[in-house]
Amino acid sequence: MEMGTTNTVMWFRRDLRIGDNPALLAAIEEARENGGAVLPLFILDPALIGGAGSKRLAYLSDSLRALDESLLGNLHVMVGDQVDVLKAIIEKHSITSIHISAEFERYGVERDARVESAGIKLIRTGSPYAVAPGRVVKPSDGTPYKVYTPFYKNWREHGWRNPAISPATSEIPLLKPDAGDRNFPQWEVPSGCEISEAGEKAALKRFKYFQENLLDNYDESRNFAGVDGTSRMSAHLKWGEIHPRTLLQPLGSSKAHDVFRKEIAWREFYADVLFNNPRTEYEYYAPQFANMHYDKPGKKYKAWCEGKTGFPFVDAAMRQLLTEGWMHNRTRMVVASFLVKDLHLEWQLGEKFFREHLVDFDLASNIHGWQWTAGCGTDASPYYRIFNPIEQGKRFDPDGDYIRKYVPELAHLNAPDIHEPWSVLDGYLHDYPAQIVNHATERLESLARLQEIKVQKVEYPDPNA
Repeated sequence: MEMGTTNTVMWFRRDLRIGDNPALLAAIEEARENGGAVLPLFILDPALIGGAGSKRLAYLSDSLRALDESLLGNLHVMVGDQVDVLKAIIEKHSITSIHISAEFERYGVERDARVESAGIKLIRTGSPYAVAPGRVVKPSDGTPYKVYTPFYKNWREHGWRNPAISPATSEIPLLKPDAGDRNFPQWEVPSGCEISEAGEKAALKRFKYFQENLLDNYDESRNFAGVDGTSRMSAHLKWGEIHPRTLLQPLGSSKAHDVFRKEIAWREFYADVLFNNPRTEYEYYAPQFANMHYDKPGKKYKAWCEGKTGFPFVDAAMRQLLTEGWMHNRTRMVVASFLVKDLHLEWQLGEKFFREHLVDFDLASNIHGWQWTAGCGTDASPYYRIFNPIEQGKRFDPDGDYIRKYVPELAHLNAPDIHEPWSVLDGYLHDYPAQIVNHATERLESLARLQEIKVQKVEYPDPNA
């Protein structure tokens, strides 16, 4: 290194990509101004590793290798406390600053504050969102939104920047790692599981396929669990292998395109809700629901976890989660409703189980998706929405293909029998479990428990009034 030159660090976290990465561009610009180079870094965080399931860790391992390939084999992967790792790198490589994308979840914010309190300079550029949490507020009083629809309207009016220019990797001045800087994890996909392909190239390839083949019918196909009708961008967004602006840029004004835009906005709404209500990471958004009478987890909870409830659509979804680390969005709502309103268990049990198994686990989306379905979240008509697990299957898996794929005990049945195997003589031919509850009975029980805490239907004021 020439005298007087200084280097920068690009600390990758939830932005494992080269394209549309403002923090990386800022690091490159500073390095060039100082005649230095960029050290691309990922720190394996023991705290987060300990809380992640095996499928998510396997995906992360693949994603890091994909990022390293994009960086021409120059990614530094270090293990240890962030402050210790960064201090050692700063001393070794004459680092002037650390470039990052801004974090908004409690753990990330506290981690970055701890790093800065140790005297390490962090430069924040961009975030994992099209519009950062806290930016969209009510024009009337500057307070955050509590309901999605007015949030979406204001989110669109606020707008977002175009995707950042993607640098050519060959033109990035990169610091070469030493042998001791290449601590890539060796996490493998658990036996019997198959997760989706990781990395920025995989994300862009899938999104291109989605644009060309699925996007124009998204509003109709997205709810059908047995077909490839969704974007499958959730894991890529989770790890920042693609930025939401990249997904938003090509969208037009058709109904299908707007429905997809709204799904991206849901992710940003939940991030905003968690940012403004950090207690909801563990607590009820609507505190009165903590007083409801819930059952203790036991055999029925175990059956739910294993996909052996006797309700085919629920079981297919749970088995998809167990084998793929992913679950169709429609069925996420159905299984969540079943846990809370048919089994009368608290939403935190399901949220924790999803946290363990989802490759695309996103803290805000998982927590508030569960609370929305459980009726204690941001839904303007909270607890009264109770999904019928049988009718949901008939409606969103009409031919039974989804059930047939994940519940082989019922593969011999055709629709509509596959949705109600108890109604035909050979429904239990291959030892499919009997129903663990009666849905009609438990629906009434849920409503009765609601009355016990005297929760009435919530009426929110008209946001346009």
